[in-house]
Amino acid sequence: MKILRTPDHCFEGIQDYPFEPHYTVIKTHDGSDLRIHHLDEGPADGPILLAMHGQPVWSYLYARMIPHLVKAGIRVIAPDLPGYGKSDKPAAREDYSYQSQVDWMNQWLVQNDFSNLTFFGQDWGGLIGLRMVADNGDRFDRVAMGNTGLPYSPDVPDSVAEEILAFRASSQRLSMASMMQQVRKMDGFGGAEDPYGGVRKFAYWQKYTWDTVNVPAGIIASSMMESRQKLAIAAELLMGNLGLQKVSPFRTDISRAFEAPFPSAAFKMAVRAMPSQVPSIPDQSLDAQKKAWEFFSAFEKPFLCVGAGDDPVTNGFEKLFLAKVPGTKDQPHQMIGGGHFFQWTKAEKLSQVLSAFIHICL
Repeated sequence: MKILRTPDHCFEGIQDYPFEPHYTVIKTHDGSDLRIHHLDEGPADGPILLAMHGQPVWSYLYARMIPHLVKAGIRVIAPDLPGYGKSDKPAAREDYSYQSQVDWMNQWLVQNDFSNLTFFGQDWGGLIGLRMVADNGDRFDRVAMGNTGLPYSPDVPDSVAEEILAFRASSQRLSMASMMQQVRKMDGFGGAEDPYGGVRKFAYWQKYTWDTVNVPAGIIASSMMESRQKLAIAAELLMGNLGLQKVSPFRTDISRAFEAPFPSAAFKMAVRAMPSQVPSIPDQSLDAQKKAWEFFSAFEKPFLCVGAGDDPVTNGFEKLFLAKVPGTKDQPHQMIGGGHFFQWTKAEKLSQVLSAFIHICL
């Protein structure tokens, strides 16, 4: 397996990320060494929060939350998923699957012997992390999740699945603007009038990321975390297409920070490949997802749903968990706003919610 490693100098000058790196080397299926990075901040004897990021970001997403959590006496463990941040980046599309990410992060968890954990995951951090909880239930004392899910789609009609696959394989070209226009029309993945409308809209994200060799991860992240003029975003995209991204006067500190892990397009295979691994239609993950849902259907430890409530991709994510997971009973579930990346936009509020959840349950 060909594995890339982002040079340390790419992360120099990033604001508000003074954290010491920690590294764990695990083995891939072919015996290759894969180095996974994580943060470990806060009191060594404090209750541990395992905080996992999603796509196309990295542990920098938690930079605003960590000071609040540490002040509350919480030890924060925040890994970078393989392919992101300071973790190693397998270079080929076939290296990435939902199962491989779960397998890699399970190894990382066991090798570090983390236990008595509170889990919090968002986006892919939830998809992967919830599977980690299901595989290592004794290591987790409680679970919180936001703007994420555990997709299980055995009943999607073959006709819909074929339509989605045909669209993703088509020659139609999508721009970032045309993709986002469609994704913003989502209201979660379900709906009474068109139960598969969300699946169809999400396919625009899946197609765009795979077809775009140099996905503008920094611009995508910053456009959801800060107020930006459309012309400034377009100008930064243009500068990037001309190979002038690093000297672009339109680049913001946030855009730079979330682009930092990717010194070239070759480092972005996870960003390109992972959206297509979301099991919005039946795929090879069906059995594993079913097993995980069986686990959570009997999960009686505290389980909290705290989300934005205004994220078009994941609106309504909590409904299935509230209906099926016993541990959700009598918990202070809430929606706090802030959009998809509410760890950044609602850092203090989300930290307060998670701190209270941890301390109340101790």
